[in-house]
Amino acid sequence: MRPPFRFPEDLITLQRAWQQTYAALAQAPAGAGTTALRRRLIILSGGLCAHPYWAAPAGWRAGGVEPRRTARDHSSAPEREGAA
Repeated sequence: MRPPFRFPEDLITLQRAWQQTYAALAQAPAGAGTTALRRRLIILSGGLCAHPYWAAPAGWRAGGVEPRRTARDHSSAPEREGAA
């Protein structure tokens, strides 16, 4: 069993936005003008890589996979009322 990781909520939100943008880009038909999605994905990728969480000594122990799993789990859970 994996130990639970506790990531900052803004990191999870950023990862969720990245995953949603990636999915939208993957579903877009060829030649559909995906420049805006690609630019957003680049900006989100930079934000993920430069997030202050990774500067902490324990940050890299969690690895890059766990935030994606946590964001996916957050996405599959029902939205909380009033959440943006």
